[in-house]
Parts: sequence; C-alpha cells; structure tokens
Amino acid sequence: MAGRNFLFVPGPTNVPERVQRAMVVSMEDHRSSKFPDLTRAVLVDLKKIFKTETGTPVIFPSTGTGGWEAALTNTLSPGDLVLASRFGQFSHLWIDMVKRLGFKVEVVDCEWGEGVPTEKYADILKKDKEHKIKAVLATHNETATGVSSDIAAVRKAMDSAKHPALLMVDSVSGLGSIDFRMDEWGVDCCVAGSQKGLMLPAGLGIVCMSSKALKARETSKQPRCFFDMGDMIRANETGYFPYTPCLPLLYGLRESLTMLMEEGLENVFARHTYLAASVRAAVLEGWKMKLCAKHPKWYSDTVSAIVVPEGINGAHVIDVAFRRYNLSLGAGLSKVAGKVFRIGHLGDLNELMVLGAIAGSEMAMLDVGIKIEPGSGVAAAQRYMRSNDPTPKKKVARSEVVYASQSTGSNEGATV
Repeated sequence: MAGRNFLFVPGPTNVPERVQRAMVVSMEDHRSSKFPDLTRAVLVDLKKIFKTETGTPVIFPSTGTGGWEAALTNTLSPGDLVLASRFGQFSHLWIDMVKRLGFKVEVVDCEWGEGVPTEKYADILKKDKEHKIKAVLATHNETATGVSSDIAAVRKAMDSAKHPALLMVDSVSGLGSIDFRMDEWGVDCCVAGSQKGLMLPAGLGIVCMSSKALKARETSKQPRCFFDMGDMIRANETGYFPYTPCLPLLYGLRESLTMLMEEGLENVFARHTYLAASVRAAVLEGWKMKLCAKHPKWYSDTVSAIVVPEGINGAHVIDVAFRRYNLSLGAGLSKVAGKVFRIGHLGDLNELMVLGAIAGSEMAMLDVGIKIEPGSGVAAAQRYMRSNDPTPKKKVARSEVVYASQSTGSNEGATV
C-alpha cells in the first residue's frame, strides 16, 4: 500500500527518523574502554526523565513486563502481602504476576474506566496496624481504558496512614509523555518500557529504584537471576552490563533522551495534553460519543478508549481502519474487548498526524455503520487546536508577510 502506515496504537509508537538513524550502528565490543561513555550518558539522562536525584535507573533487555518482575522480585520475599487495584487489563496482569511469583495480594476491584482508588487505599493501610502489606501497586496510566491515576494522592494516602510499604508504580505508557515525579511523589520503584513515550522499538525494560527499595533488596529472599538488580547495578557502576546489552536500542535511547531534553520535558507534557484534548474534542463534541474513562479526572493524555454504540463491534472498526485506510488503532482488551477502540496519542506526533488518525477513524466508523456526521470529529479537533497552542507561535500580520517572488508578484514561498 502506498504511503506510510498511520500508527496510532498506544505502543509501540512511531520511532523518529533521528532515532532510527542513531540505531543503525555497527556492532562493537561492549567490553571496550569506550563503551562506558554510552552507558553513563543514558543512565544520567534517565534520572532527568524520572525526575529523581537519588533514584537508580536500571535497563534490562526486556519489556515493561520484565520491569514488573524485576521490581517485585528484588524487593519482596515469598509470601509477602501486596496491595493492588484492578481497573484495566494491565493492572490485572501485574496482579496476576504477583500471584504467580508466590506473593499474596489484596485486590481492590474497581470499575473499568476509573483509576487507583486512593481513599480505599488509605482505609486499608490505616487498618493494617501490623504493617503486613509490604508494597502498594499503582498503575499510573492504564492503557486498556485510557485512564490516568494520581500518584501523588497515593503517596498522600500512604503517608496519612504512616505506612512503611514500598510504593511501586507502572508508568510504562506514561513516562516521557505525562508528568512523573519520582522524588516528589515518594515512589520507590517505577517501571517503564522503551516502546512508548521513549519512542523506541520494544526491547528495554527500565526500572528506577529508590534508596529504600535498594535497601529492601538486601533482605529480599525471593529467588532471581536474570533480573537481579545487584548484578546490574554493580556492572553499571563501571559503565558495563552483566550480560550482552542491545547496542542499537541503547544508541537509540541516547538519541531519544536527547530529543526529549531539546524539546524540554514540560513542553513534551504540554504537547501531549494539547493533542489528547483535541482527540477528546473529536470524540465528545464532534462524534457525540463516549470515552471509557468515567470522569475527566481520569482522562489519559496518552491514549483514548472510545466506546462504540451498542450492536457495533469495535474490532470491526479497527479492521476496516487498517485494511482500507492503513490506520492502526488499538483494540479493546479483556472486559472491554469489542466495546471500544483506542487511539494512542503519545510519543513522536503533531497536529496533522493526529488529524489524520481522527479522519481515518471517522471513515472506518462510517463504513461499519456508526452514525456520525462526516468531518465532525476533524472539525472539532481543528477548532480546539486553533484555539489552544501549548507553545504559542508568532502570528504574523498580512502586511508583514514576505514573498519569495516579489518581482513577479507571486504568492509562492509566502511565510507566515
């Protein structure tokens, strides 16, 4: 099919050309005296992304799922109790891993479309007088339902209960796209992956550990090998890895971190908020449809899950969008399978890319019989974009326009 695929799943995301070029490298000796320059560069800049001065980032050749396992097995012991909430497929899968690794878990089930229930967490933690709960799990951004949670409020709940449990956060689809403050929020373990806001292919599981989490590792009795933080940290201190790292991904990571620093993290977050709001304008104002997220306080700035009308299968929308319009949308998962389709709006993207995804979604919905006004979503998103610019551009008056072909009186080459 001619043209590029419009990739609007919530991960993997578009890999910028700069990052692609950075990954085209010859293989090299990962034990050479030069290699530590690369290792140290990415570890230093990762701390800026996590917003931590004291945390220790660790990079595994893995995914976010591997990061979950590393966080759990390096800090807990067999039979330890964990508090977690389930409100989407990925929070569910983390809970499933907790059980399969031999830990106990107290699960707070929530409606899919809501986020971490901080008030319930506070009540449970206050009642845990013997401090049997050793870790509190919180999914920062639930990709399946397009929901973000307030991690600062989770920390507040823990502090109000004076509870010493570790705070573990899954920010796989949040880090590098929406604000995350490890030190300020008192996060002990944060799990991320390379294929979302970091704009890389999948293949790196990234975990940042607080000093408290690293201290817990010293007393953990959970068996581990590949994901042993001690092995990784000791090797990283000298600029190396305990086993062969993925060289192209590390070079790509160095470039993606440079790009984020050049744009400025706060500008990156503002761009994601702005583009997400334009998608929501298309859904709510243009198409008159609903989001899976139950309340604006839960809205995610990286992915929107759109509820399809009764009698329509969301998977049909996705299939038509892909086969006919070369647009990749996210599928509904588990409880919301067939009930939603998802537009991922994170990573390397801008206004016109988002408008393309909205236009393609409109055509696919119309093709499967969803009654929307053609162009309504695009128009609503355009109105929002033209009225809200996170980094205001200079508006040039007509009299200031410079023409490249003044001698002919042509408009060609006009700059505005």
